[in-house]
Amino acid sequence: MRMDHVSYASESDGLAATTERIATALGVDAVRGGIHPRFGTRNMIIPLTDHHYVEIVECLNHPASDKAPFGQAVKARSAAGGGWMGWCVAVDDLTPFEERLGRSAVPGNRKFPDGQELVWQQIGIKGLIADPQVPYMLKWEGDPSLHPSLARESTVRLSSLTIAGSAERVTEWLGEPVEAPLDDVAVEWIAPRGTPGIMSVTFETAHGPVTI
Repeated sequence: MRMDHVSYASESDGLAATTERIATALGVDAVRGGIHPRFGTRNMIIPLTDHHYVEIVECLNHPASDKAPFGQAVKARSAAGGGWMGWCVAVDDLTPFEERLGRSAVPGNRKFPDGQELVWQQIGIKGLIADPQVPYMLKWEGDPSLHPSLARESTVRLSSLTIAGSAERVTEWLGEPVEAPLDDVAVEWIAPRGTPGIMSVTFETAHGPVTI
């Protein structure tokens, strides 16, 4: 179990403008992601060190975005002004989470212009919608060289998260100590009785720390 990425829902001026602001703040160029046909969304990627990345995502005008929990989560966060939507943990086996949550993981995919396809299984978006402090979980499948963090070499590191919530609640959700996937990322837990979710993310860049 390890932290994989953080997701940022587009603000009111759309995916391109939102991505440009974040990329400029970090002093890097973003990478074009693609369409998630099962979810009715599309994304842009900012690769980071340590097999991490930032996903900036927006909903498409497509029925899938109303039906798929991931599309629903993106649409709701963007409608609220955009911002950090959640964080994601990569695991080798989703079976324990399927058994505990009483439902099956769902497949995800997006295709590259050259025909290669990024594929994965994910679960936990409904939990994220109900309680945005908790991560969702995924299992990458297919060619590991297609992982979004490898889309471009990067020197920017995700160093810390500030999350409104409690480590105890997230530990309960994951079924093991929350420190397990966050061994290389510091977390400040604040406002355990307030509105939960990611408040900010801090990155180490060539120009020093940047908090978004």
